[in-house]
Amino acid sequence: MNGSTTTTARVYDSGTTRPPFAAIVLGHGAGAGQDSAFLVEFARALAALGVDVVTFNFPYTEARRRIPDRQPVLEACYHAVVTAIHAQLDSAARHLFIGGKSMGGRIATHIAAADPALPIEGIALLGYPLHPPGKPEQRRDKHLPAIKRPMLIVQGSRDAFGTPPEFESVLRAVPSATLHVVNGGDHSFKISKRDPAAQAAVYGDVQKRIVQWMRGVIRT
Repeated sequence: MNGSTTTTARVYDSGTTRPPFAAIVLGHGAGAGQDSAFLVEFARALAALGVDVVTFNFPYTEARRRIPDRQPVLEACYHAVVTAIHAQLDSAARHLFIGGKSMGGRIATHIAAADPALPIEGIALLGYPLHPPGKPEQRRDKHLPAIKRPMLIVQGSRDAFGTPPEFESVLRAVPSATLHVVNGGDHSFKISKRDPAAQAAVYGDVQKRIVQWMRGVIRT
């Protein structure tokens, strides 16, 4: 981190009898920190599937401010976390992935595009904010072709920040990217049907897809 700035990170260890096959760092979205229900749910689930998961707070969240830091500050924070985790976590030293929810995933893509030497194998994006809601012309994809690692983009079919058809140009420009569509899902993969069991099944499918994709990247 820059200067005296520090942040809090949390490790969800796999808790399995076998060593975790990889680690993944997940950044949080703009409106909620690492304690958000979504991030905690996904971190616990991925850990149960054999992955060490690391979450952290960006500086503005750590300071209990509501407005996100400027992009260079967010990037510096994420980059510092990746460097520290790679050095301190055995599973991360073997196979390290990054990503996150919405803004957290977007910042992950920026540090990957800017630093080809970053010790990561892939990026998992959980609801990528391709553009602000209602402003499809303000796209946030110019840097994506510079990323030379595999990417998994998990996108709800009714995500106001970017619907699956809007990612067609991204997939053409970034051959290493894979799109996984959550049918009926919004920006947080929530379906309109108020059925806890159905929602849990949707989340479970996404979590299994992430782990399946990670294993596939490692084998290639």
